Amino acid sequence: MSTALKSTTTPEEQVLVRRPGPQELHPVRTHRRRRTLEIALAVAVPLLLVLLWQLAAARSWIDDRVYPAPSTILADGWDRAAAGDLWPDVRATLKRVLGGYAVGTVAGYALGLLMGSLALVRAALELLLDALYVVPKLALLPVFLNMFGLGEGPQIALVATTVFFFVWISTMAAVLAVPSGHRDAGQVFGASPWQMFRHILLPASLPAVLVGARIAAGVAVLVIVASEQIAAADGLGHLIFDSRALFRNDVMFVGIVCVAVLGVVFSEVVRIAGRLLTPWAPRDRGRSQS
Repeated sequence: MSTALKSTTTPEEQVLVRRPGPQELHPVRTHRRRRTLEIALAVAVPLLLVLLWQLAAARSWIDDRVYPAPSTILADGWDRAAAGDLWPDVRATLKRVLGGYAVGTVAGYALGLLMGSLALVRAALELLLDALYVVPKLALLPVFLNMFGLGEGPQIALVATTVFFFVWISTMAAVLAVPSGHRDAGQVFGASPWQMFRHILLPASLPAVLVGARIAAGVAVLVIVASEQIAAADGLGHLIFDSRALFRNDVMFVGIVCVAVLGVVFSEVVRIAGRLLTPWAPRDRGRSQS
């Protein structure tokens, strides 16, 4: 006669044992492996697409007169850079982006901070700025041409306007999101307006502000390239548009690649600057913790 054994352990006496995994036992090794995998994927995916493009052009799966092979684009870009024909356009675009970005960032941060701190200023200006925000920025190019004439002024003003709205929105939202307890603590200790800004508002809001600045960096490159295609005699946007009109698709793709590299480098510089300025902020999601 068999007797079923019953556990005499009550639910209160049950113990859940969790064994440490590789991440807990070897955190440095695990981090290195994860980082190596991320870098390998970041390099392998674009490289695979480029190799597929090269193969398609070599096997005539695509018309290489319309979509030149990457090797052709690389050779043409190298020749233009060596001859000095590429750098004037790169410098022109970079100068307009940096000038407009600096003006738009300063103006957007100052007004966002003011509107986030003062309810009356926010009530007076928010509706107007919301209405201007939804206007396509390229639609303002004729206005800036009338204001500044031909030259660098309209291009820089267009970039500055675009960047301004991104930085303004992120700054105002970041200041409004600062917990009221932080502000109350500052008032209890008799903090002056400058001390309130320096020790409370700035540290609490700066990480979100820099996220907006990083987004604005990429958008600034997009806007200046579109603007240069319409009203500029040089720059990467003009190079792309002019090459397409002359059916120089290899040169057109050289310009597109330069724009992509410029956008990535500019965004990464802003991201790295943000990490240096805000060491207390959490790292970007999708990036390995260091």
